[in-house]
Amino acid sequence: MKHKMRFLLSIFTVLIFNLQNIIYSQSSIAPKYSNEFLQIGVGADALGMSNAVVAKSNNVHSGYWNPAGLTELEKGFHIGAMHSEYFAGIAKYDYLSIGKKIDEKSAFGFSFIRFAVDDIPNTTQLIDNQGNIDYDRISVFTAGDYAFLFSYARKLGIEGLSVGGNFKVIYRQIGDFAKAWGFGIDGGIQYKKNDHWKFGLMMRDVTSTFNAWIFNLNPQMQQVFINTGNELPENGLELTLPRLIFGAHTRYPLGKKGFFAGGEIDVAVTTDGKRNTLLKSKPFSFDPYAGVEIGFKEYVTIRAGVGNMQYIKNFDDSKSFTLQPNIGVSVGIKYVTLDYAFTDIGDVSTALYSHVISLRARIVKLNKEKSSKL
Repeated sequence: MKHKMRFLLSIFTVLIFNLQNIIYSQSSIAPKYSNEFLQIGVGADALGMSNAVVAKSNNVHSGYWNPAGLTELEKGFHIGAMHSEYFAGIAKYDYLSIGKKIDEKSAFGFSFIRFAVDDIPNTTQLIDNQGNIDYDRISVFTAGDYAFLFSYARKLGIEGLSVGGNFKVIYRQIGDFAKAWGFGIDGGIQYKKNDHWKFGLMMRDVTSTFNAWIFNLNPQMQQVFINTGNELPENGLELTLPRLIFGAHTRYPLGKKGFFAGGEIDVAVTTDGKRNTLLKSKPFSFDPYAGVEIGFKEYVTIRAGVGNMQYIKNFDDSKSFTLQPNIGVSVGIKYVTLDYAFTDIGDVSTALYSHVISLRARIVKLNKEKSSKL
């Protein structure tokens, strides 16, 4: 066991050194908030806890939160789906996932994410060559971000220790004007110390995610850019730098009738420069968030969380502290669980509140004896 622990520590040390090299050698092509749509979160159960689930995650959503958690899937074929809308319904966010255990030690998963704004008016051709305004020349397009995550997880020889990884493909499109393909790898670790404590580490874009942008502007649109004083975009490479998320989760029973209470604290460490987080520096920024839950078996669970802590600059140059509280509830009946989250209660932060609904289901193959009784 000691040799395996040393091996894991050596891998983590190598990752840290590679992380520093990536940050200082490639920061010129690594803009802040690259592929940020992948940080919104999936599943109303997680959003209700302000995304503090990296250590706790053990369902079909684990492919996104921490692929190591897929090893705790129960038998059967698992499906998860979510739809939410942001900015008064302008932006649509959709998510679909599947997961299944391969054997007692390993599992696989697949996740699909789409974040898009549809029917955006294209007014670049509003004025014709004679200077006349022609509204018939207005067309619409979609700006969409897509992600495909292929996950695999496995339990190691050390009791309670699981690892997992994602190979992800990113596709981003802005109408017919621009598109980008990206590829990256995530890594996750979960360690279950006992029935009450779990720890997790999620390493997103651990090798940096490479996004290759290709622009396709016709001569007329190029002339519009020039006439309006805008620079013509050029094909290029964009890097998404690593993000580390550390989590600690606890859960205890309340009496002997199936009631329980739990909570988790996570800290996200970003490496793309100084961000407006609670703790910030160059190049690392630290963003803490936490969530709690109380429930009865797996039938009903009530959740609450707080995150997005930051200082906002006011018009008089003073600063005020803001945060984003969330609440959620889950109802489970046999193999189906319905999750709901209400984010940003009372509009405490600068973000707009949203209603989020997600569904989790497990398809179980019944044996002949049970099916005949039904």
